[in-house]
Amino acid sequence: MTTHTPAPPRTHREATEVFGPGFSLFADMLLVGLFTSLACLPVLTLPAAFRAACATLGASARSGVPVTAAVYGRHLRAQLTARGLAGGLLPPLFALLLLTDAALLDSALPGAAVMAPALALLAVGAATVGLRATAPGAGHRSRVREALVRSAAEPRATLLLACAVLLAAVLAWSMPLLVPLLPGPLAFAATVVDLRSPAPPKKRRTRSSHHGSQRRK
Repeated sequence: MTTHTPAPPRTHREATEVFGPGFSLFADMLLVGLFTSLACLPVLTLPAAFRAACATLGASARSGVPVTAAVYGRHLRAQLTARGLAGGLLPPLFALLLLTDAALLDSALPGAAVMAPALALLAVGAATVGLRATAPGAGHRSRVREALVRSAAEPRATLLLACAVLLAAVLAWSMPLLVPLLPGPLAFAATVVDLRSPAPPKKRRTRSSHHGSQRRK
């Protein structure tokens, strides 16, 4: 029985190709965005859908696995656990809290001019940490806590994700027809940040202690 090894990703265009590999990556990103938008329709599956999108794009970037509905569906099924669906309650509850606070700011309450920017900053920060939590490198037991730690430890990566969130919000507000495609670029940004980030401190300490024990032996 022979196994199929995917070809490594190409960095240049072949002579017979009309578009280069960069355009293929762009098309894959938009395709993943459509898959993610469909998978997010039940609302509770939103974190699982984004984790599946990051896993699909990460596998394509690392080993050249083609982006298809079957590949995305396999990653999505792996994320649809009871714990994952329970975590899907957080985004709608947080959105409800933001909408309630925004409605209160429209009233004649004192301090509305100060709280409005703080509320917008809170929304961007929560979306940024949420994207970091959906990346493949995030832990399975403490995704949000690990995402908070890594976001504080890597300000450049956090700023990149925050800019992606702001750009997606501007595009959604100016061109609503692009909303079904926006999960793709957001998942792509989270995947790129995860691939370029160093190993978490816990893993580093584990490796260093392992090497230390080998030296003692």
